[in-house]
Amino acid sequence: MAALSPDGILLTGRVAVITGAARGLGRAIADAFAVFGAHVAVCDRDRPEGELAMTLDVRDPVAVDVFARAVEERWGRVDVLVNNAGGTFHAAFADTSVRGERTLVEENFTQATGMIRRLLPLMGEGASIVNVTSGEAHQAAPGFAVYAAMKAALESLTRSLALELAPRGIRVNAIAPDALPTEGELEMREVAPEGSLPYEPARLPPLGRLGEPSDAAAVALFLAGDLARFVTGTTVHVDGGIHAAGGWRRT
Repeated sequence: MAALSPDGILLTGRVAVITGAARGLGRAIADAFAVFGAHVAVCDRDRPEGELAMTLDVRDPVAVDVFARAVEERWGRVDVLVNNAGGTFHAAFADTSVRGERTLVEENFTQATGMIRRLLPLMGEGASIVNVTSGEAHQAAPGFAVYAAMKAALESLTRSLALELAPRGIRVNAIAPDALPTEGELEMREVAPEGSLPYEPARLPPLGRLGEPSDAAAVALFLAGDLARFVTGTTVHVDGGIHAAGGWRRT
């Protein structure tokens, strides 16, 4: 293995696929990958922008297949897959219908397994998969129980796939963001404004400020590149210390 060099962070010429990339964390990750030299293929239900961009629902296997074929025809391979797409709504578990639960499962878990399964044949030694989970995957989330359970499932899948794919030289890691305000989070706050719920998360991390989507993008860059060549099967918490703090809150 070559020694580390300043070029280790660069993704020059690598092919990166990012889902849910029209805004928020996905957009920040796609932009960062492009700046650091990657060929970027993005998809979203909204209209994403990128070198190769398609509007589609990642829960639709036919649409995913069309997207994968377009990536293969253009570059012939995938070096990085970032499963960022996901979504939720606020509802007590007892008020969540079977249909609503199915939506959460498909939007936050099975769409990621489907994307991985479809793109794995295009991934070779040195490739990297980065799954975007959530801080809620590691703590209670009243009002978002099924969403949190699916993010926890994705985190568990990350560890299992890291072992399964290690013989092929493919690394699999996860990012668990929290306290990174995005458009989606602001929309949720409008639905469930401050003071309206019996439980609310502490929003001020130990670092004393909220983060930005670019903070998650920086970690995705690290996990995708050569600087993380010996990192697999782990989750990086991009949350200003919230996970480490547990029940402690900064005063």
